[in-house]
Amino acid sequence: MTSTRPALVSLHGISKAFPGVQALDNVSFDVLPGETHVLMGENGAGKSTLMKILSGAYQPDSGTIEVDGRPVRISDPLVGQQLGIAMIYQELTVLDNLDVGRNVLLGQEPTRLGQVQWQRLYAEAAGVLADLHLEIDPRTPVASLPISQRQMVEIARAARRNPRIVVMDEPTSSLTRSEEETLFALIRRLKEKGVGIIYISHRMDEVFQLADRITVLRDGKHIDTRSASTYTREQLIEQMVGRKVEAIKAGGARSPGAVILEARGLSRGKRARGVNLRLNAGEIVGLAGLVGAGRTEVAEMLFGVLRPEAGDILLDGQAVIFRSPADAIRLGIAYVPEDRKGLGLVLAMDVQTNLILSLLDRVTSAGILRGSRITELVRDWTKRLNIRAARPKVNIEGLSGGNQQKVVIAKWLAREPRVLILNEPTRGIDVGAKTEVHHLIREIAGQGVAVLMISSELPELLALCDRLVVMAQGRVTGELPAHDATEQRVLALAFGEWS
Repeated sequence: MTSTRPALVSLHGISKAFPGVQALDNVSFDVLPGETHVLMGENGAGKSTLMKILSGAYQPDSGTIEVDGRPVRISDPLVGQQLGIAMIYQELTVLDNLDVGRNVLLGQEPTRLGQVQWQRLYAEAAGVLADLHLEIDPRTPVASLPISQRQMVEIARAARRNPRIVVMDEPTSSLTRSEEETLFALIRRLKEKGVGIIYISHRMDEVFQLADRITVLRDGKHIDTRSASTYTREQLIEQMVGRKVEAIKAGGARSPGAVILEARGLSRGKRARGVNLRLNAGEIVGLAGLVGAGRTEVAEMLFGVLRPEAGDILLDGQAVIFRSPADAIRLGIAYVPEDRKGLGLVLAMDVQTNLILSLLDRVTSAGILRGSRITELVRDWTKRLNIRAARPKVNIEGLSGGNQQKVVIAKWLAREPRVLILNEPTRGIDVGAKTEVHHLIREIAGQGVAVLMISSELPELLALCDRLVVMAQGRVTGELPAHDATEQRVLALAFGEWS
């Protein structure tokens, strides 16, 4: 139940501009004690900028911030933490070179006479993890954890600070279903304590499950704030994008061409055990399964990142061996990885450089970059994928997560691949951009490209794909044509119930 007490925090008339972009334009926003306030908008709408201003990472050009009705200046993130504001970013900030316990208590290590009390540190970290029902040893190196568990370590660190306001930016994008339920239970407990939650998500189901109020931003402007119960899904989408968005129609309408890429008995440890998979020209194949089912390992073997221990990969019916991704690329295979920050982009470089990194052989002549060709390619793909960047030379880190993802996709589509492997291609992308990507995938398949798509969103796979292959514990447990597939049937196979 939302409190009637004064707001925990209020932002009034906040504006912020970057070179060539008005990120926020006179935005007002507040959070009440014990409420989940969902912040919605397309990528680039200003959500993350607004939250970075609240945390102290950015300073507003104009506007004021009040905490408990008192004006404050949040000059840096430390001041924000002292005011009880905890941030859980979409892009993880856990430190891979430390273990779980040291991450959870980072900056709050118990000391005595200037020395860290390690036994107490790990005991306190274990208590925090236990409160969240997380079965993770606090001495485990973070680098050894999957992305989903790293996300939960980040959440545990925020919870340890006993915050008054928690900002969660796409917190479930890397979580399993059981971890999502753990997170939702934590949110309910925080609300009972009077903590205010600011929740950013593009997943409609969880938005309507969690939200007390919803605020919509579009192009840096405040569009509306009202009770979640007064919204329909269609109204919310239309406010976000400023137009009606046509839902992608169910797949299965195309007739596939010849087999281009095939896996026979592909095996690697317990993550891939005798996997058989074929990809036909002009067909979108969905690879479904729970986190840890082996989907990414299969994709990485098909792209040469991992070497199979047994089995064969065939291209046009001929056995091939990929010693590295370079071999796969030369033969017309492209791969969009799940971790765009760590594997898909070079964050220190600009948009243009990132977009042409896979195309250097096509934009050089005698070892010299061809500026006109680069400009043409960047202009074309920026327009086709509606990448919102002030200019091609802006640093890629300045883009929203969704626009970064579109740069990764454009980088590979520009090579005109014969096989396109997409691992969570719409993770962190808003509903409008997601629709654009869906239509683009359909367009690419219509041109005869064989598409393999991994997604944790079952409705997305069911709507977009022609055929679904389901994995559990490293094995293929079933294969379904899209017109016969349902969420129940796919989930049954994903839990290891063989067809």
